[in-house]
Amino acid sequence: MMPRSYIRAFILALLLLALPACGKNEQASAPPPKAISADSIAEFCNMALSEHSGPKGQIFVSKRAEPYWFASVRDTFAFVMLPEEPKDIVAIYVSDMGKAKSWEQPDVWTEARKAVFVIGSRKRGGMGEDEAVPFSDEATAQAFIAANGGHIVHFDDMPKDYILPNGDVAPTTDAHPHDEKDMKDMSGMDMKDSGARDSGMKKDAP
Repeated sequence: MMPRSYIRAFILALLLLALPACGKNEQASAPPPKAISADSIAEFCNMALSEHSGPKGQIFVSKRAEPYWFASVRDTFAFVMLPEEPKDIVAIYVSDMGKAKSWEQPDVWTEARKAVFVIGSRKRGGMGEDEAVPFSDEATAQAFIAANGGHIVHFDDMPKDYILPNGDVAPTTDAHPHDEKDMKDMSGMDMKDSGARDSGMKKDAP
């Protein structure tokens, strides 16, 4: 009869051999990125991705076949960082701006955790705000920095205050200062124009 110590050692060896196989199966189960289509509607702003230029993101979770879409990479990170969003994430993809055809055509994808990100550059994302511009190749990111400024961070080192400057508050279309300013300016112009028209009408009246 085989000693118990040998049996335990044999079982342990089998378990250790099984671990790499499990990892491979989990990696293989991660869905590939999907192409942007007319049905790709962004989380947070509820707008079609095709309405915005700049890098995009998509996140797959375990209990959902379709990805969550994002109009910017900052929104993609926000989804990961916000405590109320799903945490059963199986894959995160972001546009690879080193391989994309242009800033307006970012439909080339790389795994976010393997990418490098340029933050603080002069380039603005699809919503007109600061962006975290992703690249699969660090040399290409450095060339981008030479032209546009900024610096490189990796996925796990992304500053939370760069993504969520207002704390754990989800980004929304109402949070864009430039949009609000434009609306106020337009409102002021309309009021002035309306006042001028009213004044003119009173002068012309008999």
